[in-house]
Amino acid sequence: MSGNNKISTLRGLVIFLYRFFILRRWCHRNPKQKYQKCPSHGLHQAHDLSPHTLVFNVEGALLKSNSLFPYFMVVAFEAGGVIRSLFLFILYPFICLMSYEMGLKTMVMLSFFGVKKESFRAGKSVLPKYFLEDVGFEMFEVLKRGGKRIGVSDLPQVMIDGFLKDNLEIEVVVGREMKIAGGYYLGIMEAKQKRELAFDKLVQEERVSSGHVIGITSFHSSSHRSLLSQFCQEIYFVRNSDKKSWESLPRDQYPKPLIFHDGRLAIKPTPLNTLILFLWAPFAAVLAAARIVVGLNLPYSVANPFLAFCGIHLTLTVSNHNGLVSSNRDKGCLFVCNHRTLLDPLYISFALRKKNIKAVTYSLSRLSELLAPIKTVRMTRDRVTDGQVMERLLSQGDLVVCPEGTTCREPYLLRFSPLFSEVSDVIVPVAIDSHVSFFYGTTASGLKAFDPIFFLLNPFPSYTVQLLDPISGGHSSTCREPDNGKSKFEVANHVQHTIGNALGFECTNLTRRDKYLILAGNNGLVNKK
Repeated sequence: MSGNNKISTLRGLVIFLYRFFILRRWCHRNPKQKYQKCPSHGLHQAHDLSPHTLVFNVEGALLKSNSLFPYFMVVAFEAGGVIRSLFLFILYPFICLMSYEMGLKTMVMLSFFGVKKESFRAGKSVLPKYFLEDVGFEMFEVLKRGGKRIGVSDLPQVMIDGFLKDNLEIEVVVGREMKIAGGYYLGIMEAKQKRELAFDKLVQEERVSSGHVIGITSFHSSSHRSLLSQFCQEIYFVRNSDKKSWESLPRDQYPKPLIFHDGRLAIKPTPLNTLILFLWAPFAAVLAAARIVVGLNLPYSVANPFLAFCGIHLTLTVSNHNGLVSSNRDKGCLFVCNHRTLLDPLYISFALRKKNIKAVTYSLSRLSELLAPIKTVRMTRDRVTDGQVMERLLSQGDLVVCPEGTTCREPYLLRFSPLFSEVSDVIVPVAIDSHVSFFYGTTASGLKAFDPIFFLLNPFPSYTVQLLDPISGGHSSTCREPDNGKSKFEVANHVQHTIGNALGFECTNLTRRDKYLILAGNNGLVNKK
């Protein structure tokens, strides 16, 4: 019993010293500070947070996951390639044995060293998707009610700036700057002291110290506790148990809809998922090669069953127009579809079992043109010339056109170019959707020649093709008939909404140019290689 009493006395002494010295050290600059737990509960009780400034730790208080590995793996894979990402994965067990700061610096070095600053766009075009999927809904609700929001992070500024400012509409972001030499990242972050000086200067400029400032951070982030204690009248701490009970931020609650994002990885590269990807890679290469050889060289009657056996799922739905597709016409049938991948016209061809279908495209690489089993014709972006080309192709047979002009991964439709409505009296809307598990078969900043290959690297890629009711003179006339009162823009919008309703997608007025300006910083012109 005496031994137990001694242990209890020692434990009480330790707790006393912890509370007296450690907490006192945190609070010595502002004796009126309050330290509380469970910010989602405590701050929800405050009815009006709009007069207050909220300073929060991004990875400790906003994101649900405690692991930063997936975000650095995305940077390593997208900006550095497969070898760099493999090297990061192999060293990750050793990184886990390091201190937090040393492990962070190691991952920054492995992911960023030698990456060209000018070409690095993963922070704005790739990472926001993964960050948004990791945001805690409860904490987001709290931040949404604040006046000014300031995000503080140990991550490099180039990784979080676009996500917080563009996607979550956070006013101020304070991350760590990267050292650069000759236009290339050295993989070294500036010292924390420089970030603290920048934060101090920012606070003085914004004059947030004159109002009531509330800090939100994690129990495990000692550096942020020290930083926030200089300016915050109240500090709320997030526990890991709180974060485990949080819900993910629903997509319909995003401040801005996530319509465009880039990158090849369709799966969040956690350590387990990354291991699966590298184990799958050798089998994927063999399987993709077999799929390409069979799809390009064998007749559809043989290729379709083999591709289905290899894991490719193709679903065809026909809506009351079998007679139109099979009837003898002087001109071919114009199939107008939304654009999910470069394989869209090919899968329409597979679904109809017709290899004499032609397709027009704006952004097909020369290699894809050579390998395509159906004839593809590049558009010139001149309306008169392109219209003549489409009419000539229609006189030779069926034609597939994607009037969006570019692909979109998310459930949205971009604005339809109305040119197709001027070249045919019969339009068959085609609603297309595709699903992948590991890799996206589209890119805005990468090599488009690899798009079909990445799609075929997935274990079970799927395509859904819906042939909808045709738009013809007796149904919903095209603008070629002068007495119907419909303009080419009305026809294009009608086809867009018809496809959108069939898929459950939202129609937008965004264009190809908008997508490439956001994701790649250019107008979408493709190098013909």
